[in-house]
Amino acid sequence: MKEFFITGTDTDAGKTHVTSLLLKLLAQHKKQAIGFKPLAAGCEMAFDQLVNADALILMESATVSAKYDVVNPFAFAPPIAPHIAAEKVGVSITVDKLSDAYKNVKQQGADIILTEGAGGWALPINKNDYLYDWVKAEQMPVILVVGMKLGCLNHALLTAAHMQSMGINCVGWIANQVDKNMDEYQANLDSLKARLPFPILAISPYSEQTPKLQIYKTLLSTLSINI
Repeated sequence: MKEFFITGTDTDAGKTHVTSLLLKLLAQHKKQAIGFKPLAAGCEMAFDQLVNADALILMESATVSAKYDVVNPFAFAPPIAPHIAAEKVGVSITVDKLSDAYKNVKQQGADIILTEGAGGWALPINKNDYLYDWVKAEQMPVILVVGMKLGCLNHALLTAAHMQSMGINCVGWIANQVDKNMDEYQANLDSLKARLPFPILAISPYSEQTPKLQIYKTLLSTLSINI
């Protein structure tokens, strides 16, 4: 079983967009893949439960079906940091509870699991722990989504430096153009290619039509896709 954690340089970097595209790419190559969104805030009531739009997108893009609460076990209504939302309703999020929820995902029969984080890399899950503590405990390889906009150089380089300090296995990064009018887009992209210590896996250009990933051979090799 292949497992990857998809994180972003910050909120709205495009984690869901990229994770969905990766799941669709895996579907094209007949891979049994599932998405996992352990934490989600900004949820709404539907079918007598809180559901999150991002988690639903992952479910629609996956080739392996699962119940909603398997894909998104911690769902909160307020559109705020998940650990704050959890405190407001008396829910405790811990590394162990996340691992227990992850075991349910592993039992769904997928060959590949793509876990999407929440917010950026340094996301608190309680008063002491961070989501990256769980990622490290599970020894999951990480894919970093860089939201290509003003400030992306600082966000990406700081995130990479922290990952390296923790001994995280970041297998590569994906450039996701979230600002179609970004000044000096190519120059920023070239700067990241030169400075980030991980290989670039793909580029997701801004598009108002059918979005696609411009794939590098590194990505196909990393996800063990034979074409």
